[in-house]
Amino acid sequence: MDPSLPEPEPLRALIQALRGLPGVGARSARRMAYHLLQHDPDGALRLGRALQDAVGQLRHCLRCNSFSQADLCPTCTHADRDQNLLCVVETPADQNMIEASHGYRGLYYVLMGRLAPLEGVGPDQLQFSRLLERATDGAVREVILATNFTAEGETTAHYLSDMLRARGLSVSRLARGVPSGGELEYVDAGTIAWALHERRPS
Repeated sequence: MDPSLPEPEPLRALIQALRGLPGVGARSARRMAYHLLQHDPDGALRLGRALQDAVGQLRHCLRCNSFSQADLCPTCTHADRDQNLLCVVETPADQNMIEASHGYRGLYYVLMGRLAPLEGVGPDQLQFSRLLERATDGAVREVILATNFTAEGETTAHYLSDMLRARGLSVSRLARGVPSGGELEYVDAGTIAWALHERRPS
């Protein structure tokens, strides 16, 4: 509900910006804005600088498409990673959750999304051609599809499975240790480790 008193334009703009975050509604955005301005103005400035620095300094890794400060991220250049395994995830948050499971030592490719035709997100928008080029570099032997078990994630996995198998690659899918409808970012590390161990052909 809109407040009875008009808000200054900078405050209204801040609230609208906070509402753009996932899971943040009008009331939560307003509460956060007032807290930052009233109780933590220094924190608000740090947040603004951190956002500006992140947007200005981060880029996409040329190999895995995740966020990186250099052309290649530390994971892609790590000598001990298994070059034969490539795990495909939707987001960097999903990648971080798989890393936290300590059950995987291969490399990654981050889609930065999932197929959602009704939202205008198709293979071209997700640059599937980049993934195909990465997966057929001669080193990759198995691609693990670790997209989320949502309707969009399953559609993405099915599409990628057909595309990659047509190029002669071995393709597997996370086992159903991850709950149906769940998102990796919110699944505990032990469940993810079990799902990786019990992966099956796609």
